[in-house]
Amino acid sequence: MAPDIGRRLRRGATSGAVVAAAVAALAASQAPEAIQPTTDNSGGDRAVGAGDTAPPSGVGSATGDSPYYTELPPLKTPNKPGKPGTSVNLPVIMGPAEAGIPASVLSAYKRAEQSIRSTDPGCNLPWQLLAGIGKVESGQARGGRVDANGTTTSPILGPALNGVGFANISDTDGGAYDGDKVHDRAVGPMQFIPSTWATWGQDANGDGKKDPNNIYDAAQAAGLYLCANDRNLALRADLDRAILSYNRSTEYLNTVLSWFEYYKRGTHQVPDGTGVLPVDRSDDRRPGGFPSPTAPFLPAPTSPAPKPGAQNPKPAEPSKPGTTKPPTVPTKPPTTDPTPPPTTPAGKVATLAVAANGKLTATTDSDFAKTPRVAALDASGKPVSKVSVRFEIVGATDTRFAGGKTAVTATTTAAGIASSPALRAGEKTGAFTIRATVVGRTLAAADFSVTVTERQADTLVRVGDDPLSAATGTAFDQQVQVKATDKSALAPGVRVTAQIVTSKTAEGASTEGPTFKSTSSRTATLTTATDGTLTLKAGDLLAGDKKGTYYLKLTAPGGGTLFVELDVTEPATTPTPEPTGSGTPEATPSPSTSPSPSTSPSSSAAPTASSSSATPKD
Repeated sequence: MAPDIGRRLRRGATSGAVVAAAVAALAASQAPEAIQPTTDNSGGDRAVGAGDTAPPSGVGSATGDSPYYTELPPLKTPNKPGKPGTSVNLPVIMGPAEAGIPASVLSAYKRAEQSIRSTDPGCNLPWQLLAGIGKVESGQARGGRVDANGTTTSPILGPALNGVGFANISDTDGGAYDGDKVHDRAVGPMQFIPSTWATWGQDANGDGKKDPNNIYDAAQAAGLYLCANDRNLALRADLDRAILSYNRSTEYLNTVLSWFEYYKRGTHQVPDGTGVLPVDRSDDRRPGGFPSPTAPFLPAPTSPAPKPGAQNPKPAEPSKPGTTKPPTVPTKPPTTDPTPPPTTPAGKVATLAVAANGKLTATTDSDFAKTPRVAALDASGKPVSKVSVRFEIVGATDTRFAGGKTAVTATTTAAGIASSPALRAGEKTGAFTIRATVVGRTLAAADFSVTVTERQADTLVRVGDDPLSAATGTAFDQQVQVKATDKSALAPGVRVTAQIVTSKTAEGASTEGPTFKSTSSRTATLTTATDGTLTLKAGDLLAGDKKGTYYLKLTAPGGGTLFVELDVTEPATTPTPEPTGSGTPEATPSPSTSPSPSTSPSSSAAPTASSSSATPKD
């Protein structure tokens, strides 16, 4: 099963626009062939397009169709009116906490949306979709039971995928993620199976690990999966396909959509660990049921579930004007206060501000002279030490922190200052952002403007002035060496454009004449060495097949320009010796046997009248 999933993932990756966008199934779910649409869900099967069919259990689902958890058995009419024309049922609000999302979990969803919108804007990923899936998969990471870095305080595991009620997937990770060396299990708040995580896991919190139990890492991977295959989630058809590819179950599709719509209508942040937990298992309603996982997925609910046959309490009716009724479920009022308690360093921070280097610049393939620095301050403006600060590169760039990382975590000093590691520019030019945030908090970020420009040279000078000449059909056997400088200083690493042109005023490369051996064309890109020189060795330029005068034009960013004349001639001709009277070419005497000046060549070859070979007269 796992190798087959891998092949499907690789095929999908070829159609991605930017990153390897391939099918990575993420959800722990029920087998689609055993599910029928619920009678009170008006969504029904409309999400499956014409000709679409659900594959066999486990195919295309990285969780192997293990059972998912939900608070909606069955879905009921919402107590908020729906938008005109919508048919997705929304869950009944069971108190204010029902709309609350734990702070770290909410931060992870929003950060994933922001990151993916910068790299794949055409996907239009909404964070509320990640929230809908996270609600169904793990009750928002067990109500936000995560540490300061966003890692669950204990593993969230699905049942063993042993083929009983769902896919049969043998162990692929040696139990490293799921603790099971016989069968795989779905892992973490977004429920990945290990074989899928091995391919699509992310390190979104910059701690150097790709951890499926970390909500930041898992949410980023989930977002990339939903955007796979060039999907545009603003289109309903693509949205449905994304969710169905996550889990091929119509019931799952409708459940996620209902929470998606619910969160789009409004939500708020609650402290980590105080989110509402699921109180019912979806597999309890499946015909035949599922075996319970050997490791408990969620802690026991704080209040007992209603016994079979017991009548559910009716939802509270709207209060009449002038009267008030207490909420049916006592809850704490929504809070926008930081998640960590004030006794922790992160909890004391009121502001994260740019301390230095708000604007950073560097040239391609070079180290930045400075790095971002931020200050963590409390409400009174005093510095806060020992605060974990995450620096993240946001935007389309190949600039990286030390070690090739796009996100890193640093800790504030006693002065409340945190600095990122060294930063190195890549080959791509342009502007982007480095964003600093307090780990586990939703405070306003501190942004740094970063720009990478081309290395420049304002002057190009040829070393030596020997004329360059070659016959058609041959190569130039002379070396061309050029020195590049910028403001009189040697300019290493400058990308120089080289062209063969017909004149110093010609626009564009010539269509005939010499070519570059390396490119087999009349255009090439050359880079100056560490000493600022650029060299074309003997044989690097081919003369072509048409004689004439051409020019090697070299142009560098920064204005440096140089023309080097190239002369292409006809091949030299060798004279053909004239034949003798007998038709045999005359032999050329060597210097040592040359005839004396008084003897003509013809006298030694023609007989004389006194010769013994003369014919007697009649």
